[in-house]
Amino acid sequence: GGPVFDILTGVSIHGGIEAAWPNLHVTARTTVDALAGQWQAHGLPVYAQFDNDTRFAGVHGFADRLGQVVRFCLAQGVVPVFAPVRESGFQNAIESYNARWKAKVWRRFFFPGFDDVVAASERYVAASRARLAARIEAAPSRRPIADGPSIPASTIVYLRRTDGEGATRLLGQLIEVDSGWPHRLVRVEVDFDERSIRCFALRRRAPDEQPLLRELPLAGRVGRSW
Repeated sequence: GGPVFDILTGVSIHGGIEAAWPNLHVTARTTVDALAGQWQAHGLPVYAQFDNDTRFAGVHGFADRLGQVVRFCLAQGVVPVFAPVRESGFQNAIESYNARWKAKVWRRFFFPGFDDVVAASERYVAASRARLAARIEAAPSRRPIADGPSIPASTIVYLRRTDGEGATRLLGQLIEVDSGWPHRLVRVEVDFDERSIRCFALRRRAPDEQPLLRELPLAGRVGRSW
């Protein structure tokens, strides 16, 4: 009977730092604000993995348009990584955390209003970080957010599965990866500095073996002037 709202959640691989941001409307702008606050407090990760929601990835289907979240990550030197569409396993860490948040917060209390949801979530996140304090302290150190301009990243990584012809689609392009690699996972690196797209084979059983399948030029006008 209350208002409809969103919960933006995040969890770090190293340290297990958990975060949750209840918001009446999660947008690309509120996501950037949440990331900025998180990284100001804990430092910058090497990469940040997202699902393919347009609030994170931007409008799908255009080679020369990047969303606010992607541009923010690149400007901070953080590589955005997008999980495969409708694939299990790659988002296990965040899905596990989402289940814990729902069990420990949403299903445990009655909330007279939205502000009570925010307060309960903040208490849970604080308690979680206190419980994991030793693990968080032992995690590898991170780069701080620079006060001025930083060295931007130039690469976005897309994890995708090819179709029956060994092709996949991203940034408004049909990428013909390898006809001998149909219905298989690939890691696609889009490098805006080198204006290239590199496609690597990706095997769950051998994650360290990722041979290059194809490299091709990047179409569109996206470059350093995001």
